[in-house]
Amino acid sequence: MSRSAAVKMSGLLMRQLRGEFSFSPRGGLVQVCHWSSMASGTTKEEEKTHQPPHTLVGETGDKAKTKAIVSYWGVDPPKISNQDGTPWRWNCFRPWETYSADTSIDVKKHHLPTNFMDKFAYWTVQTLKYPTYLFFQRRHMCHAMLLETVAAVPGMVGGMLLHCKSLRRFEQSGGWIKALLEEAENERMHLMTFIELSNPKWYERALVFAVQGVFFNAYFLAYLASPKLAHRIVGYLEEEAVNSYTEFLIDIEKGEFENLPAPAIAIDYWRLPADSTLKDVVTVIRADEAHHRDLNHFASDIQCQGHELKEFAAPIGYH
Repeated sequence: MSRSAAVKMSGLLMRQLRGEFSFSPRGGLVQVCHWSSMASGTTKEEEKTHQPPHTLVGETGDKAKTKAIVSYWGVDPPKISNQDGTPWRWNCFRPWETYSADTSIDVKKHHLPTNFMDKFAYWTVQTLKYPTYLFFQRRHMCHAMLLETVAAVPGMVGGMLLHCKSLRRFEQSGGWIKALLEEAENERMHLMTFIELSNPKWYERALVFAVQGVFFNAYFLAYLASPKLAHRIVGYLEEEAVNSYTEFLIDIEKGEFENLPAPAIAIDYWRLPADSTLKDVVTVIRADEAHHRDLNHFASDIQCQGHELKEFAAPIGYH
């Protein structure tokens, strides 16, 4: 083939390719025009579904940002609405994950330590709480944020280890994996609520790094060694959390802490009235902590009596 013939052939091929493909100014294939009779019969409507524009809403729900998501995987975010038809504004939780807290739960219940294991768990918690109280004193908001960064760890660690145990033994868990992960997620939502009301200082963030790192590894080893002891420790930790939030409420009622309006995330998550205040938020959070207290003491009692958790159904669906 002569040089001129090769040039003509390449020119013809380029014209055909330009007719088949369109390129964006930034470079990259954005559309295919099926000119060949052998091409697939994809319609224009099907092509549009590969590049749907979506409205992305931030977790604060204040401003909506429209951004085109270019994807051919066919996994589109669902459009979720409230009961009144307005768009759901939170990506961190969904409407079916919201609930009304049971504020009638007994917040004064206490598990009396009767044996060595219980006494060891109780005094371990008592020893750990005093440095925290000395550091925060009456700064309830900062204390609550540190408390929630620690309280969200046991449920995740316990759920993870039960999950692995279930896989190793080829057995079901009685719902306890889900119950513990629900607990961890609920504690994390407590933290997300307090973050809307206060911004921790750099040294408080550094303290969270240190405490969480130590506590995660210590609880991981404790759960491997004795799950019933680990659950008993968490039960007493939750008792202290209930006491801490009770003191928080007392100071709010006395006027020593400003009763701020409840953040929007708390109103939607706990299905609170629109005019709710910080006092209402702390009340429902205290009820959650009381529920976690009962769940972990119940889990420890099951194992202390010689049974496995899977033999008794876990209390799922509270949140």
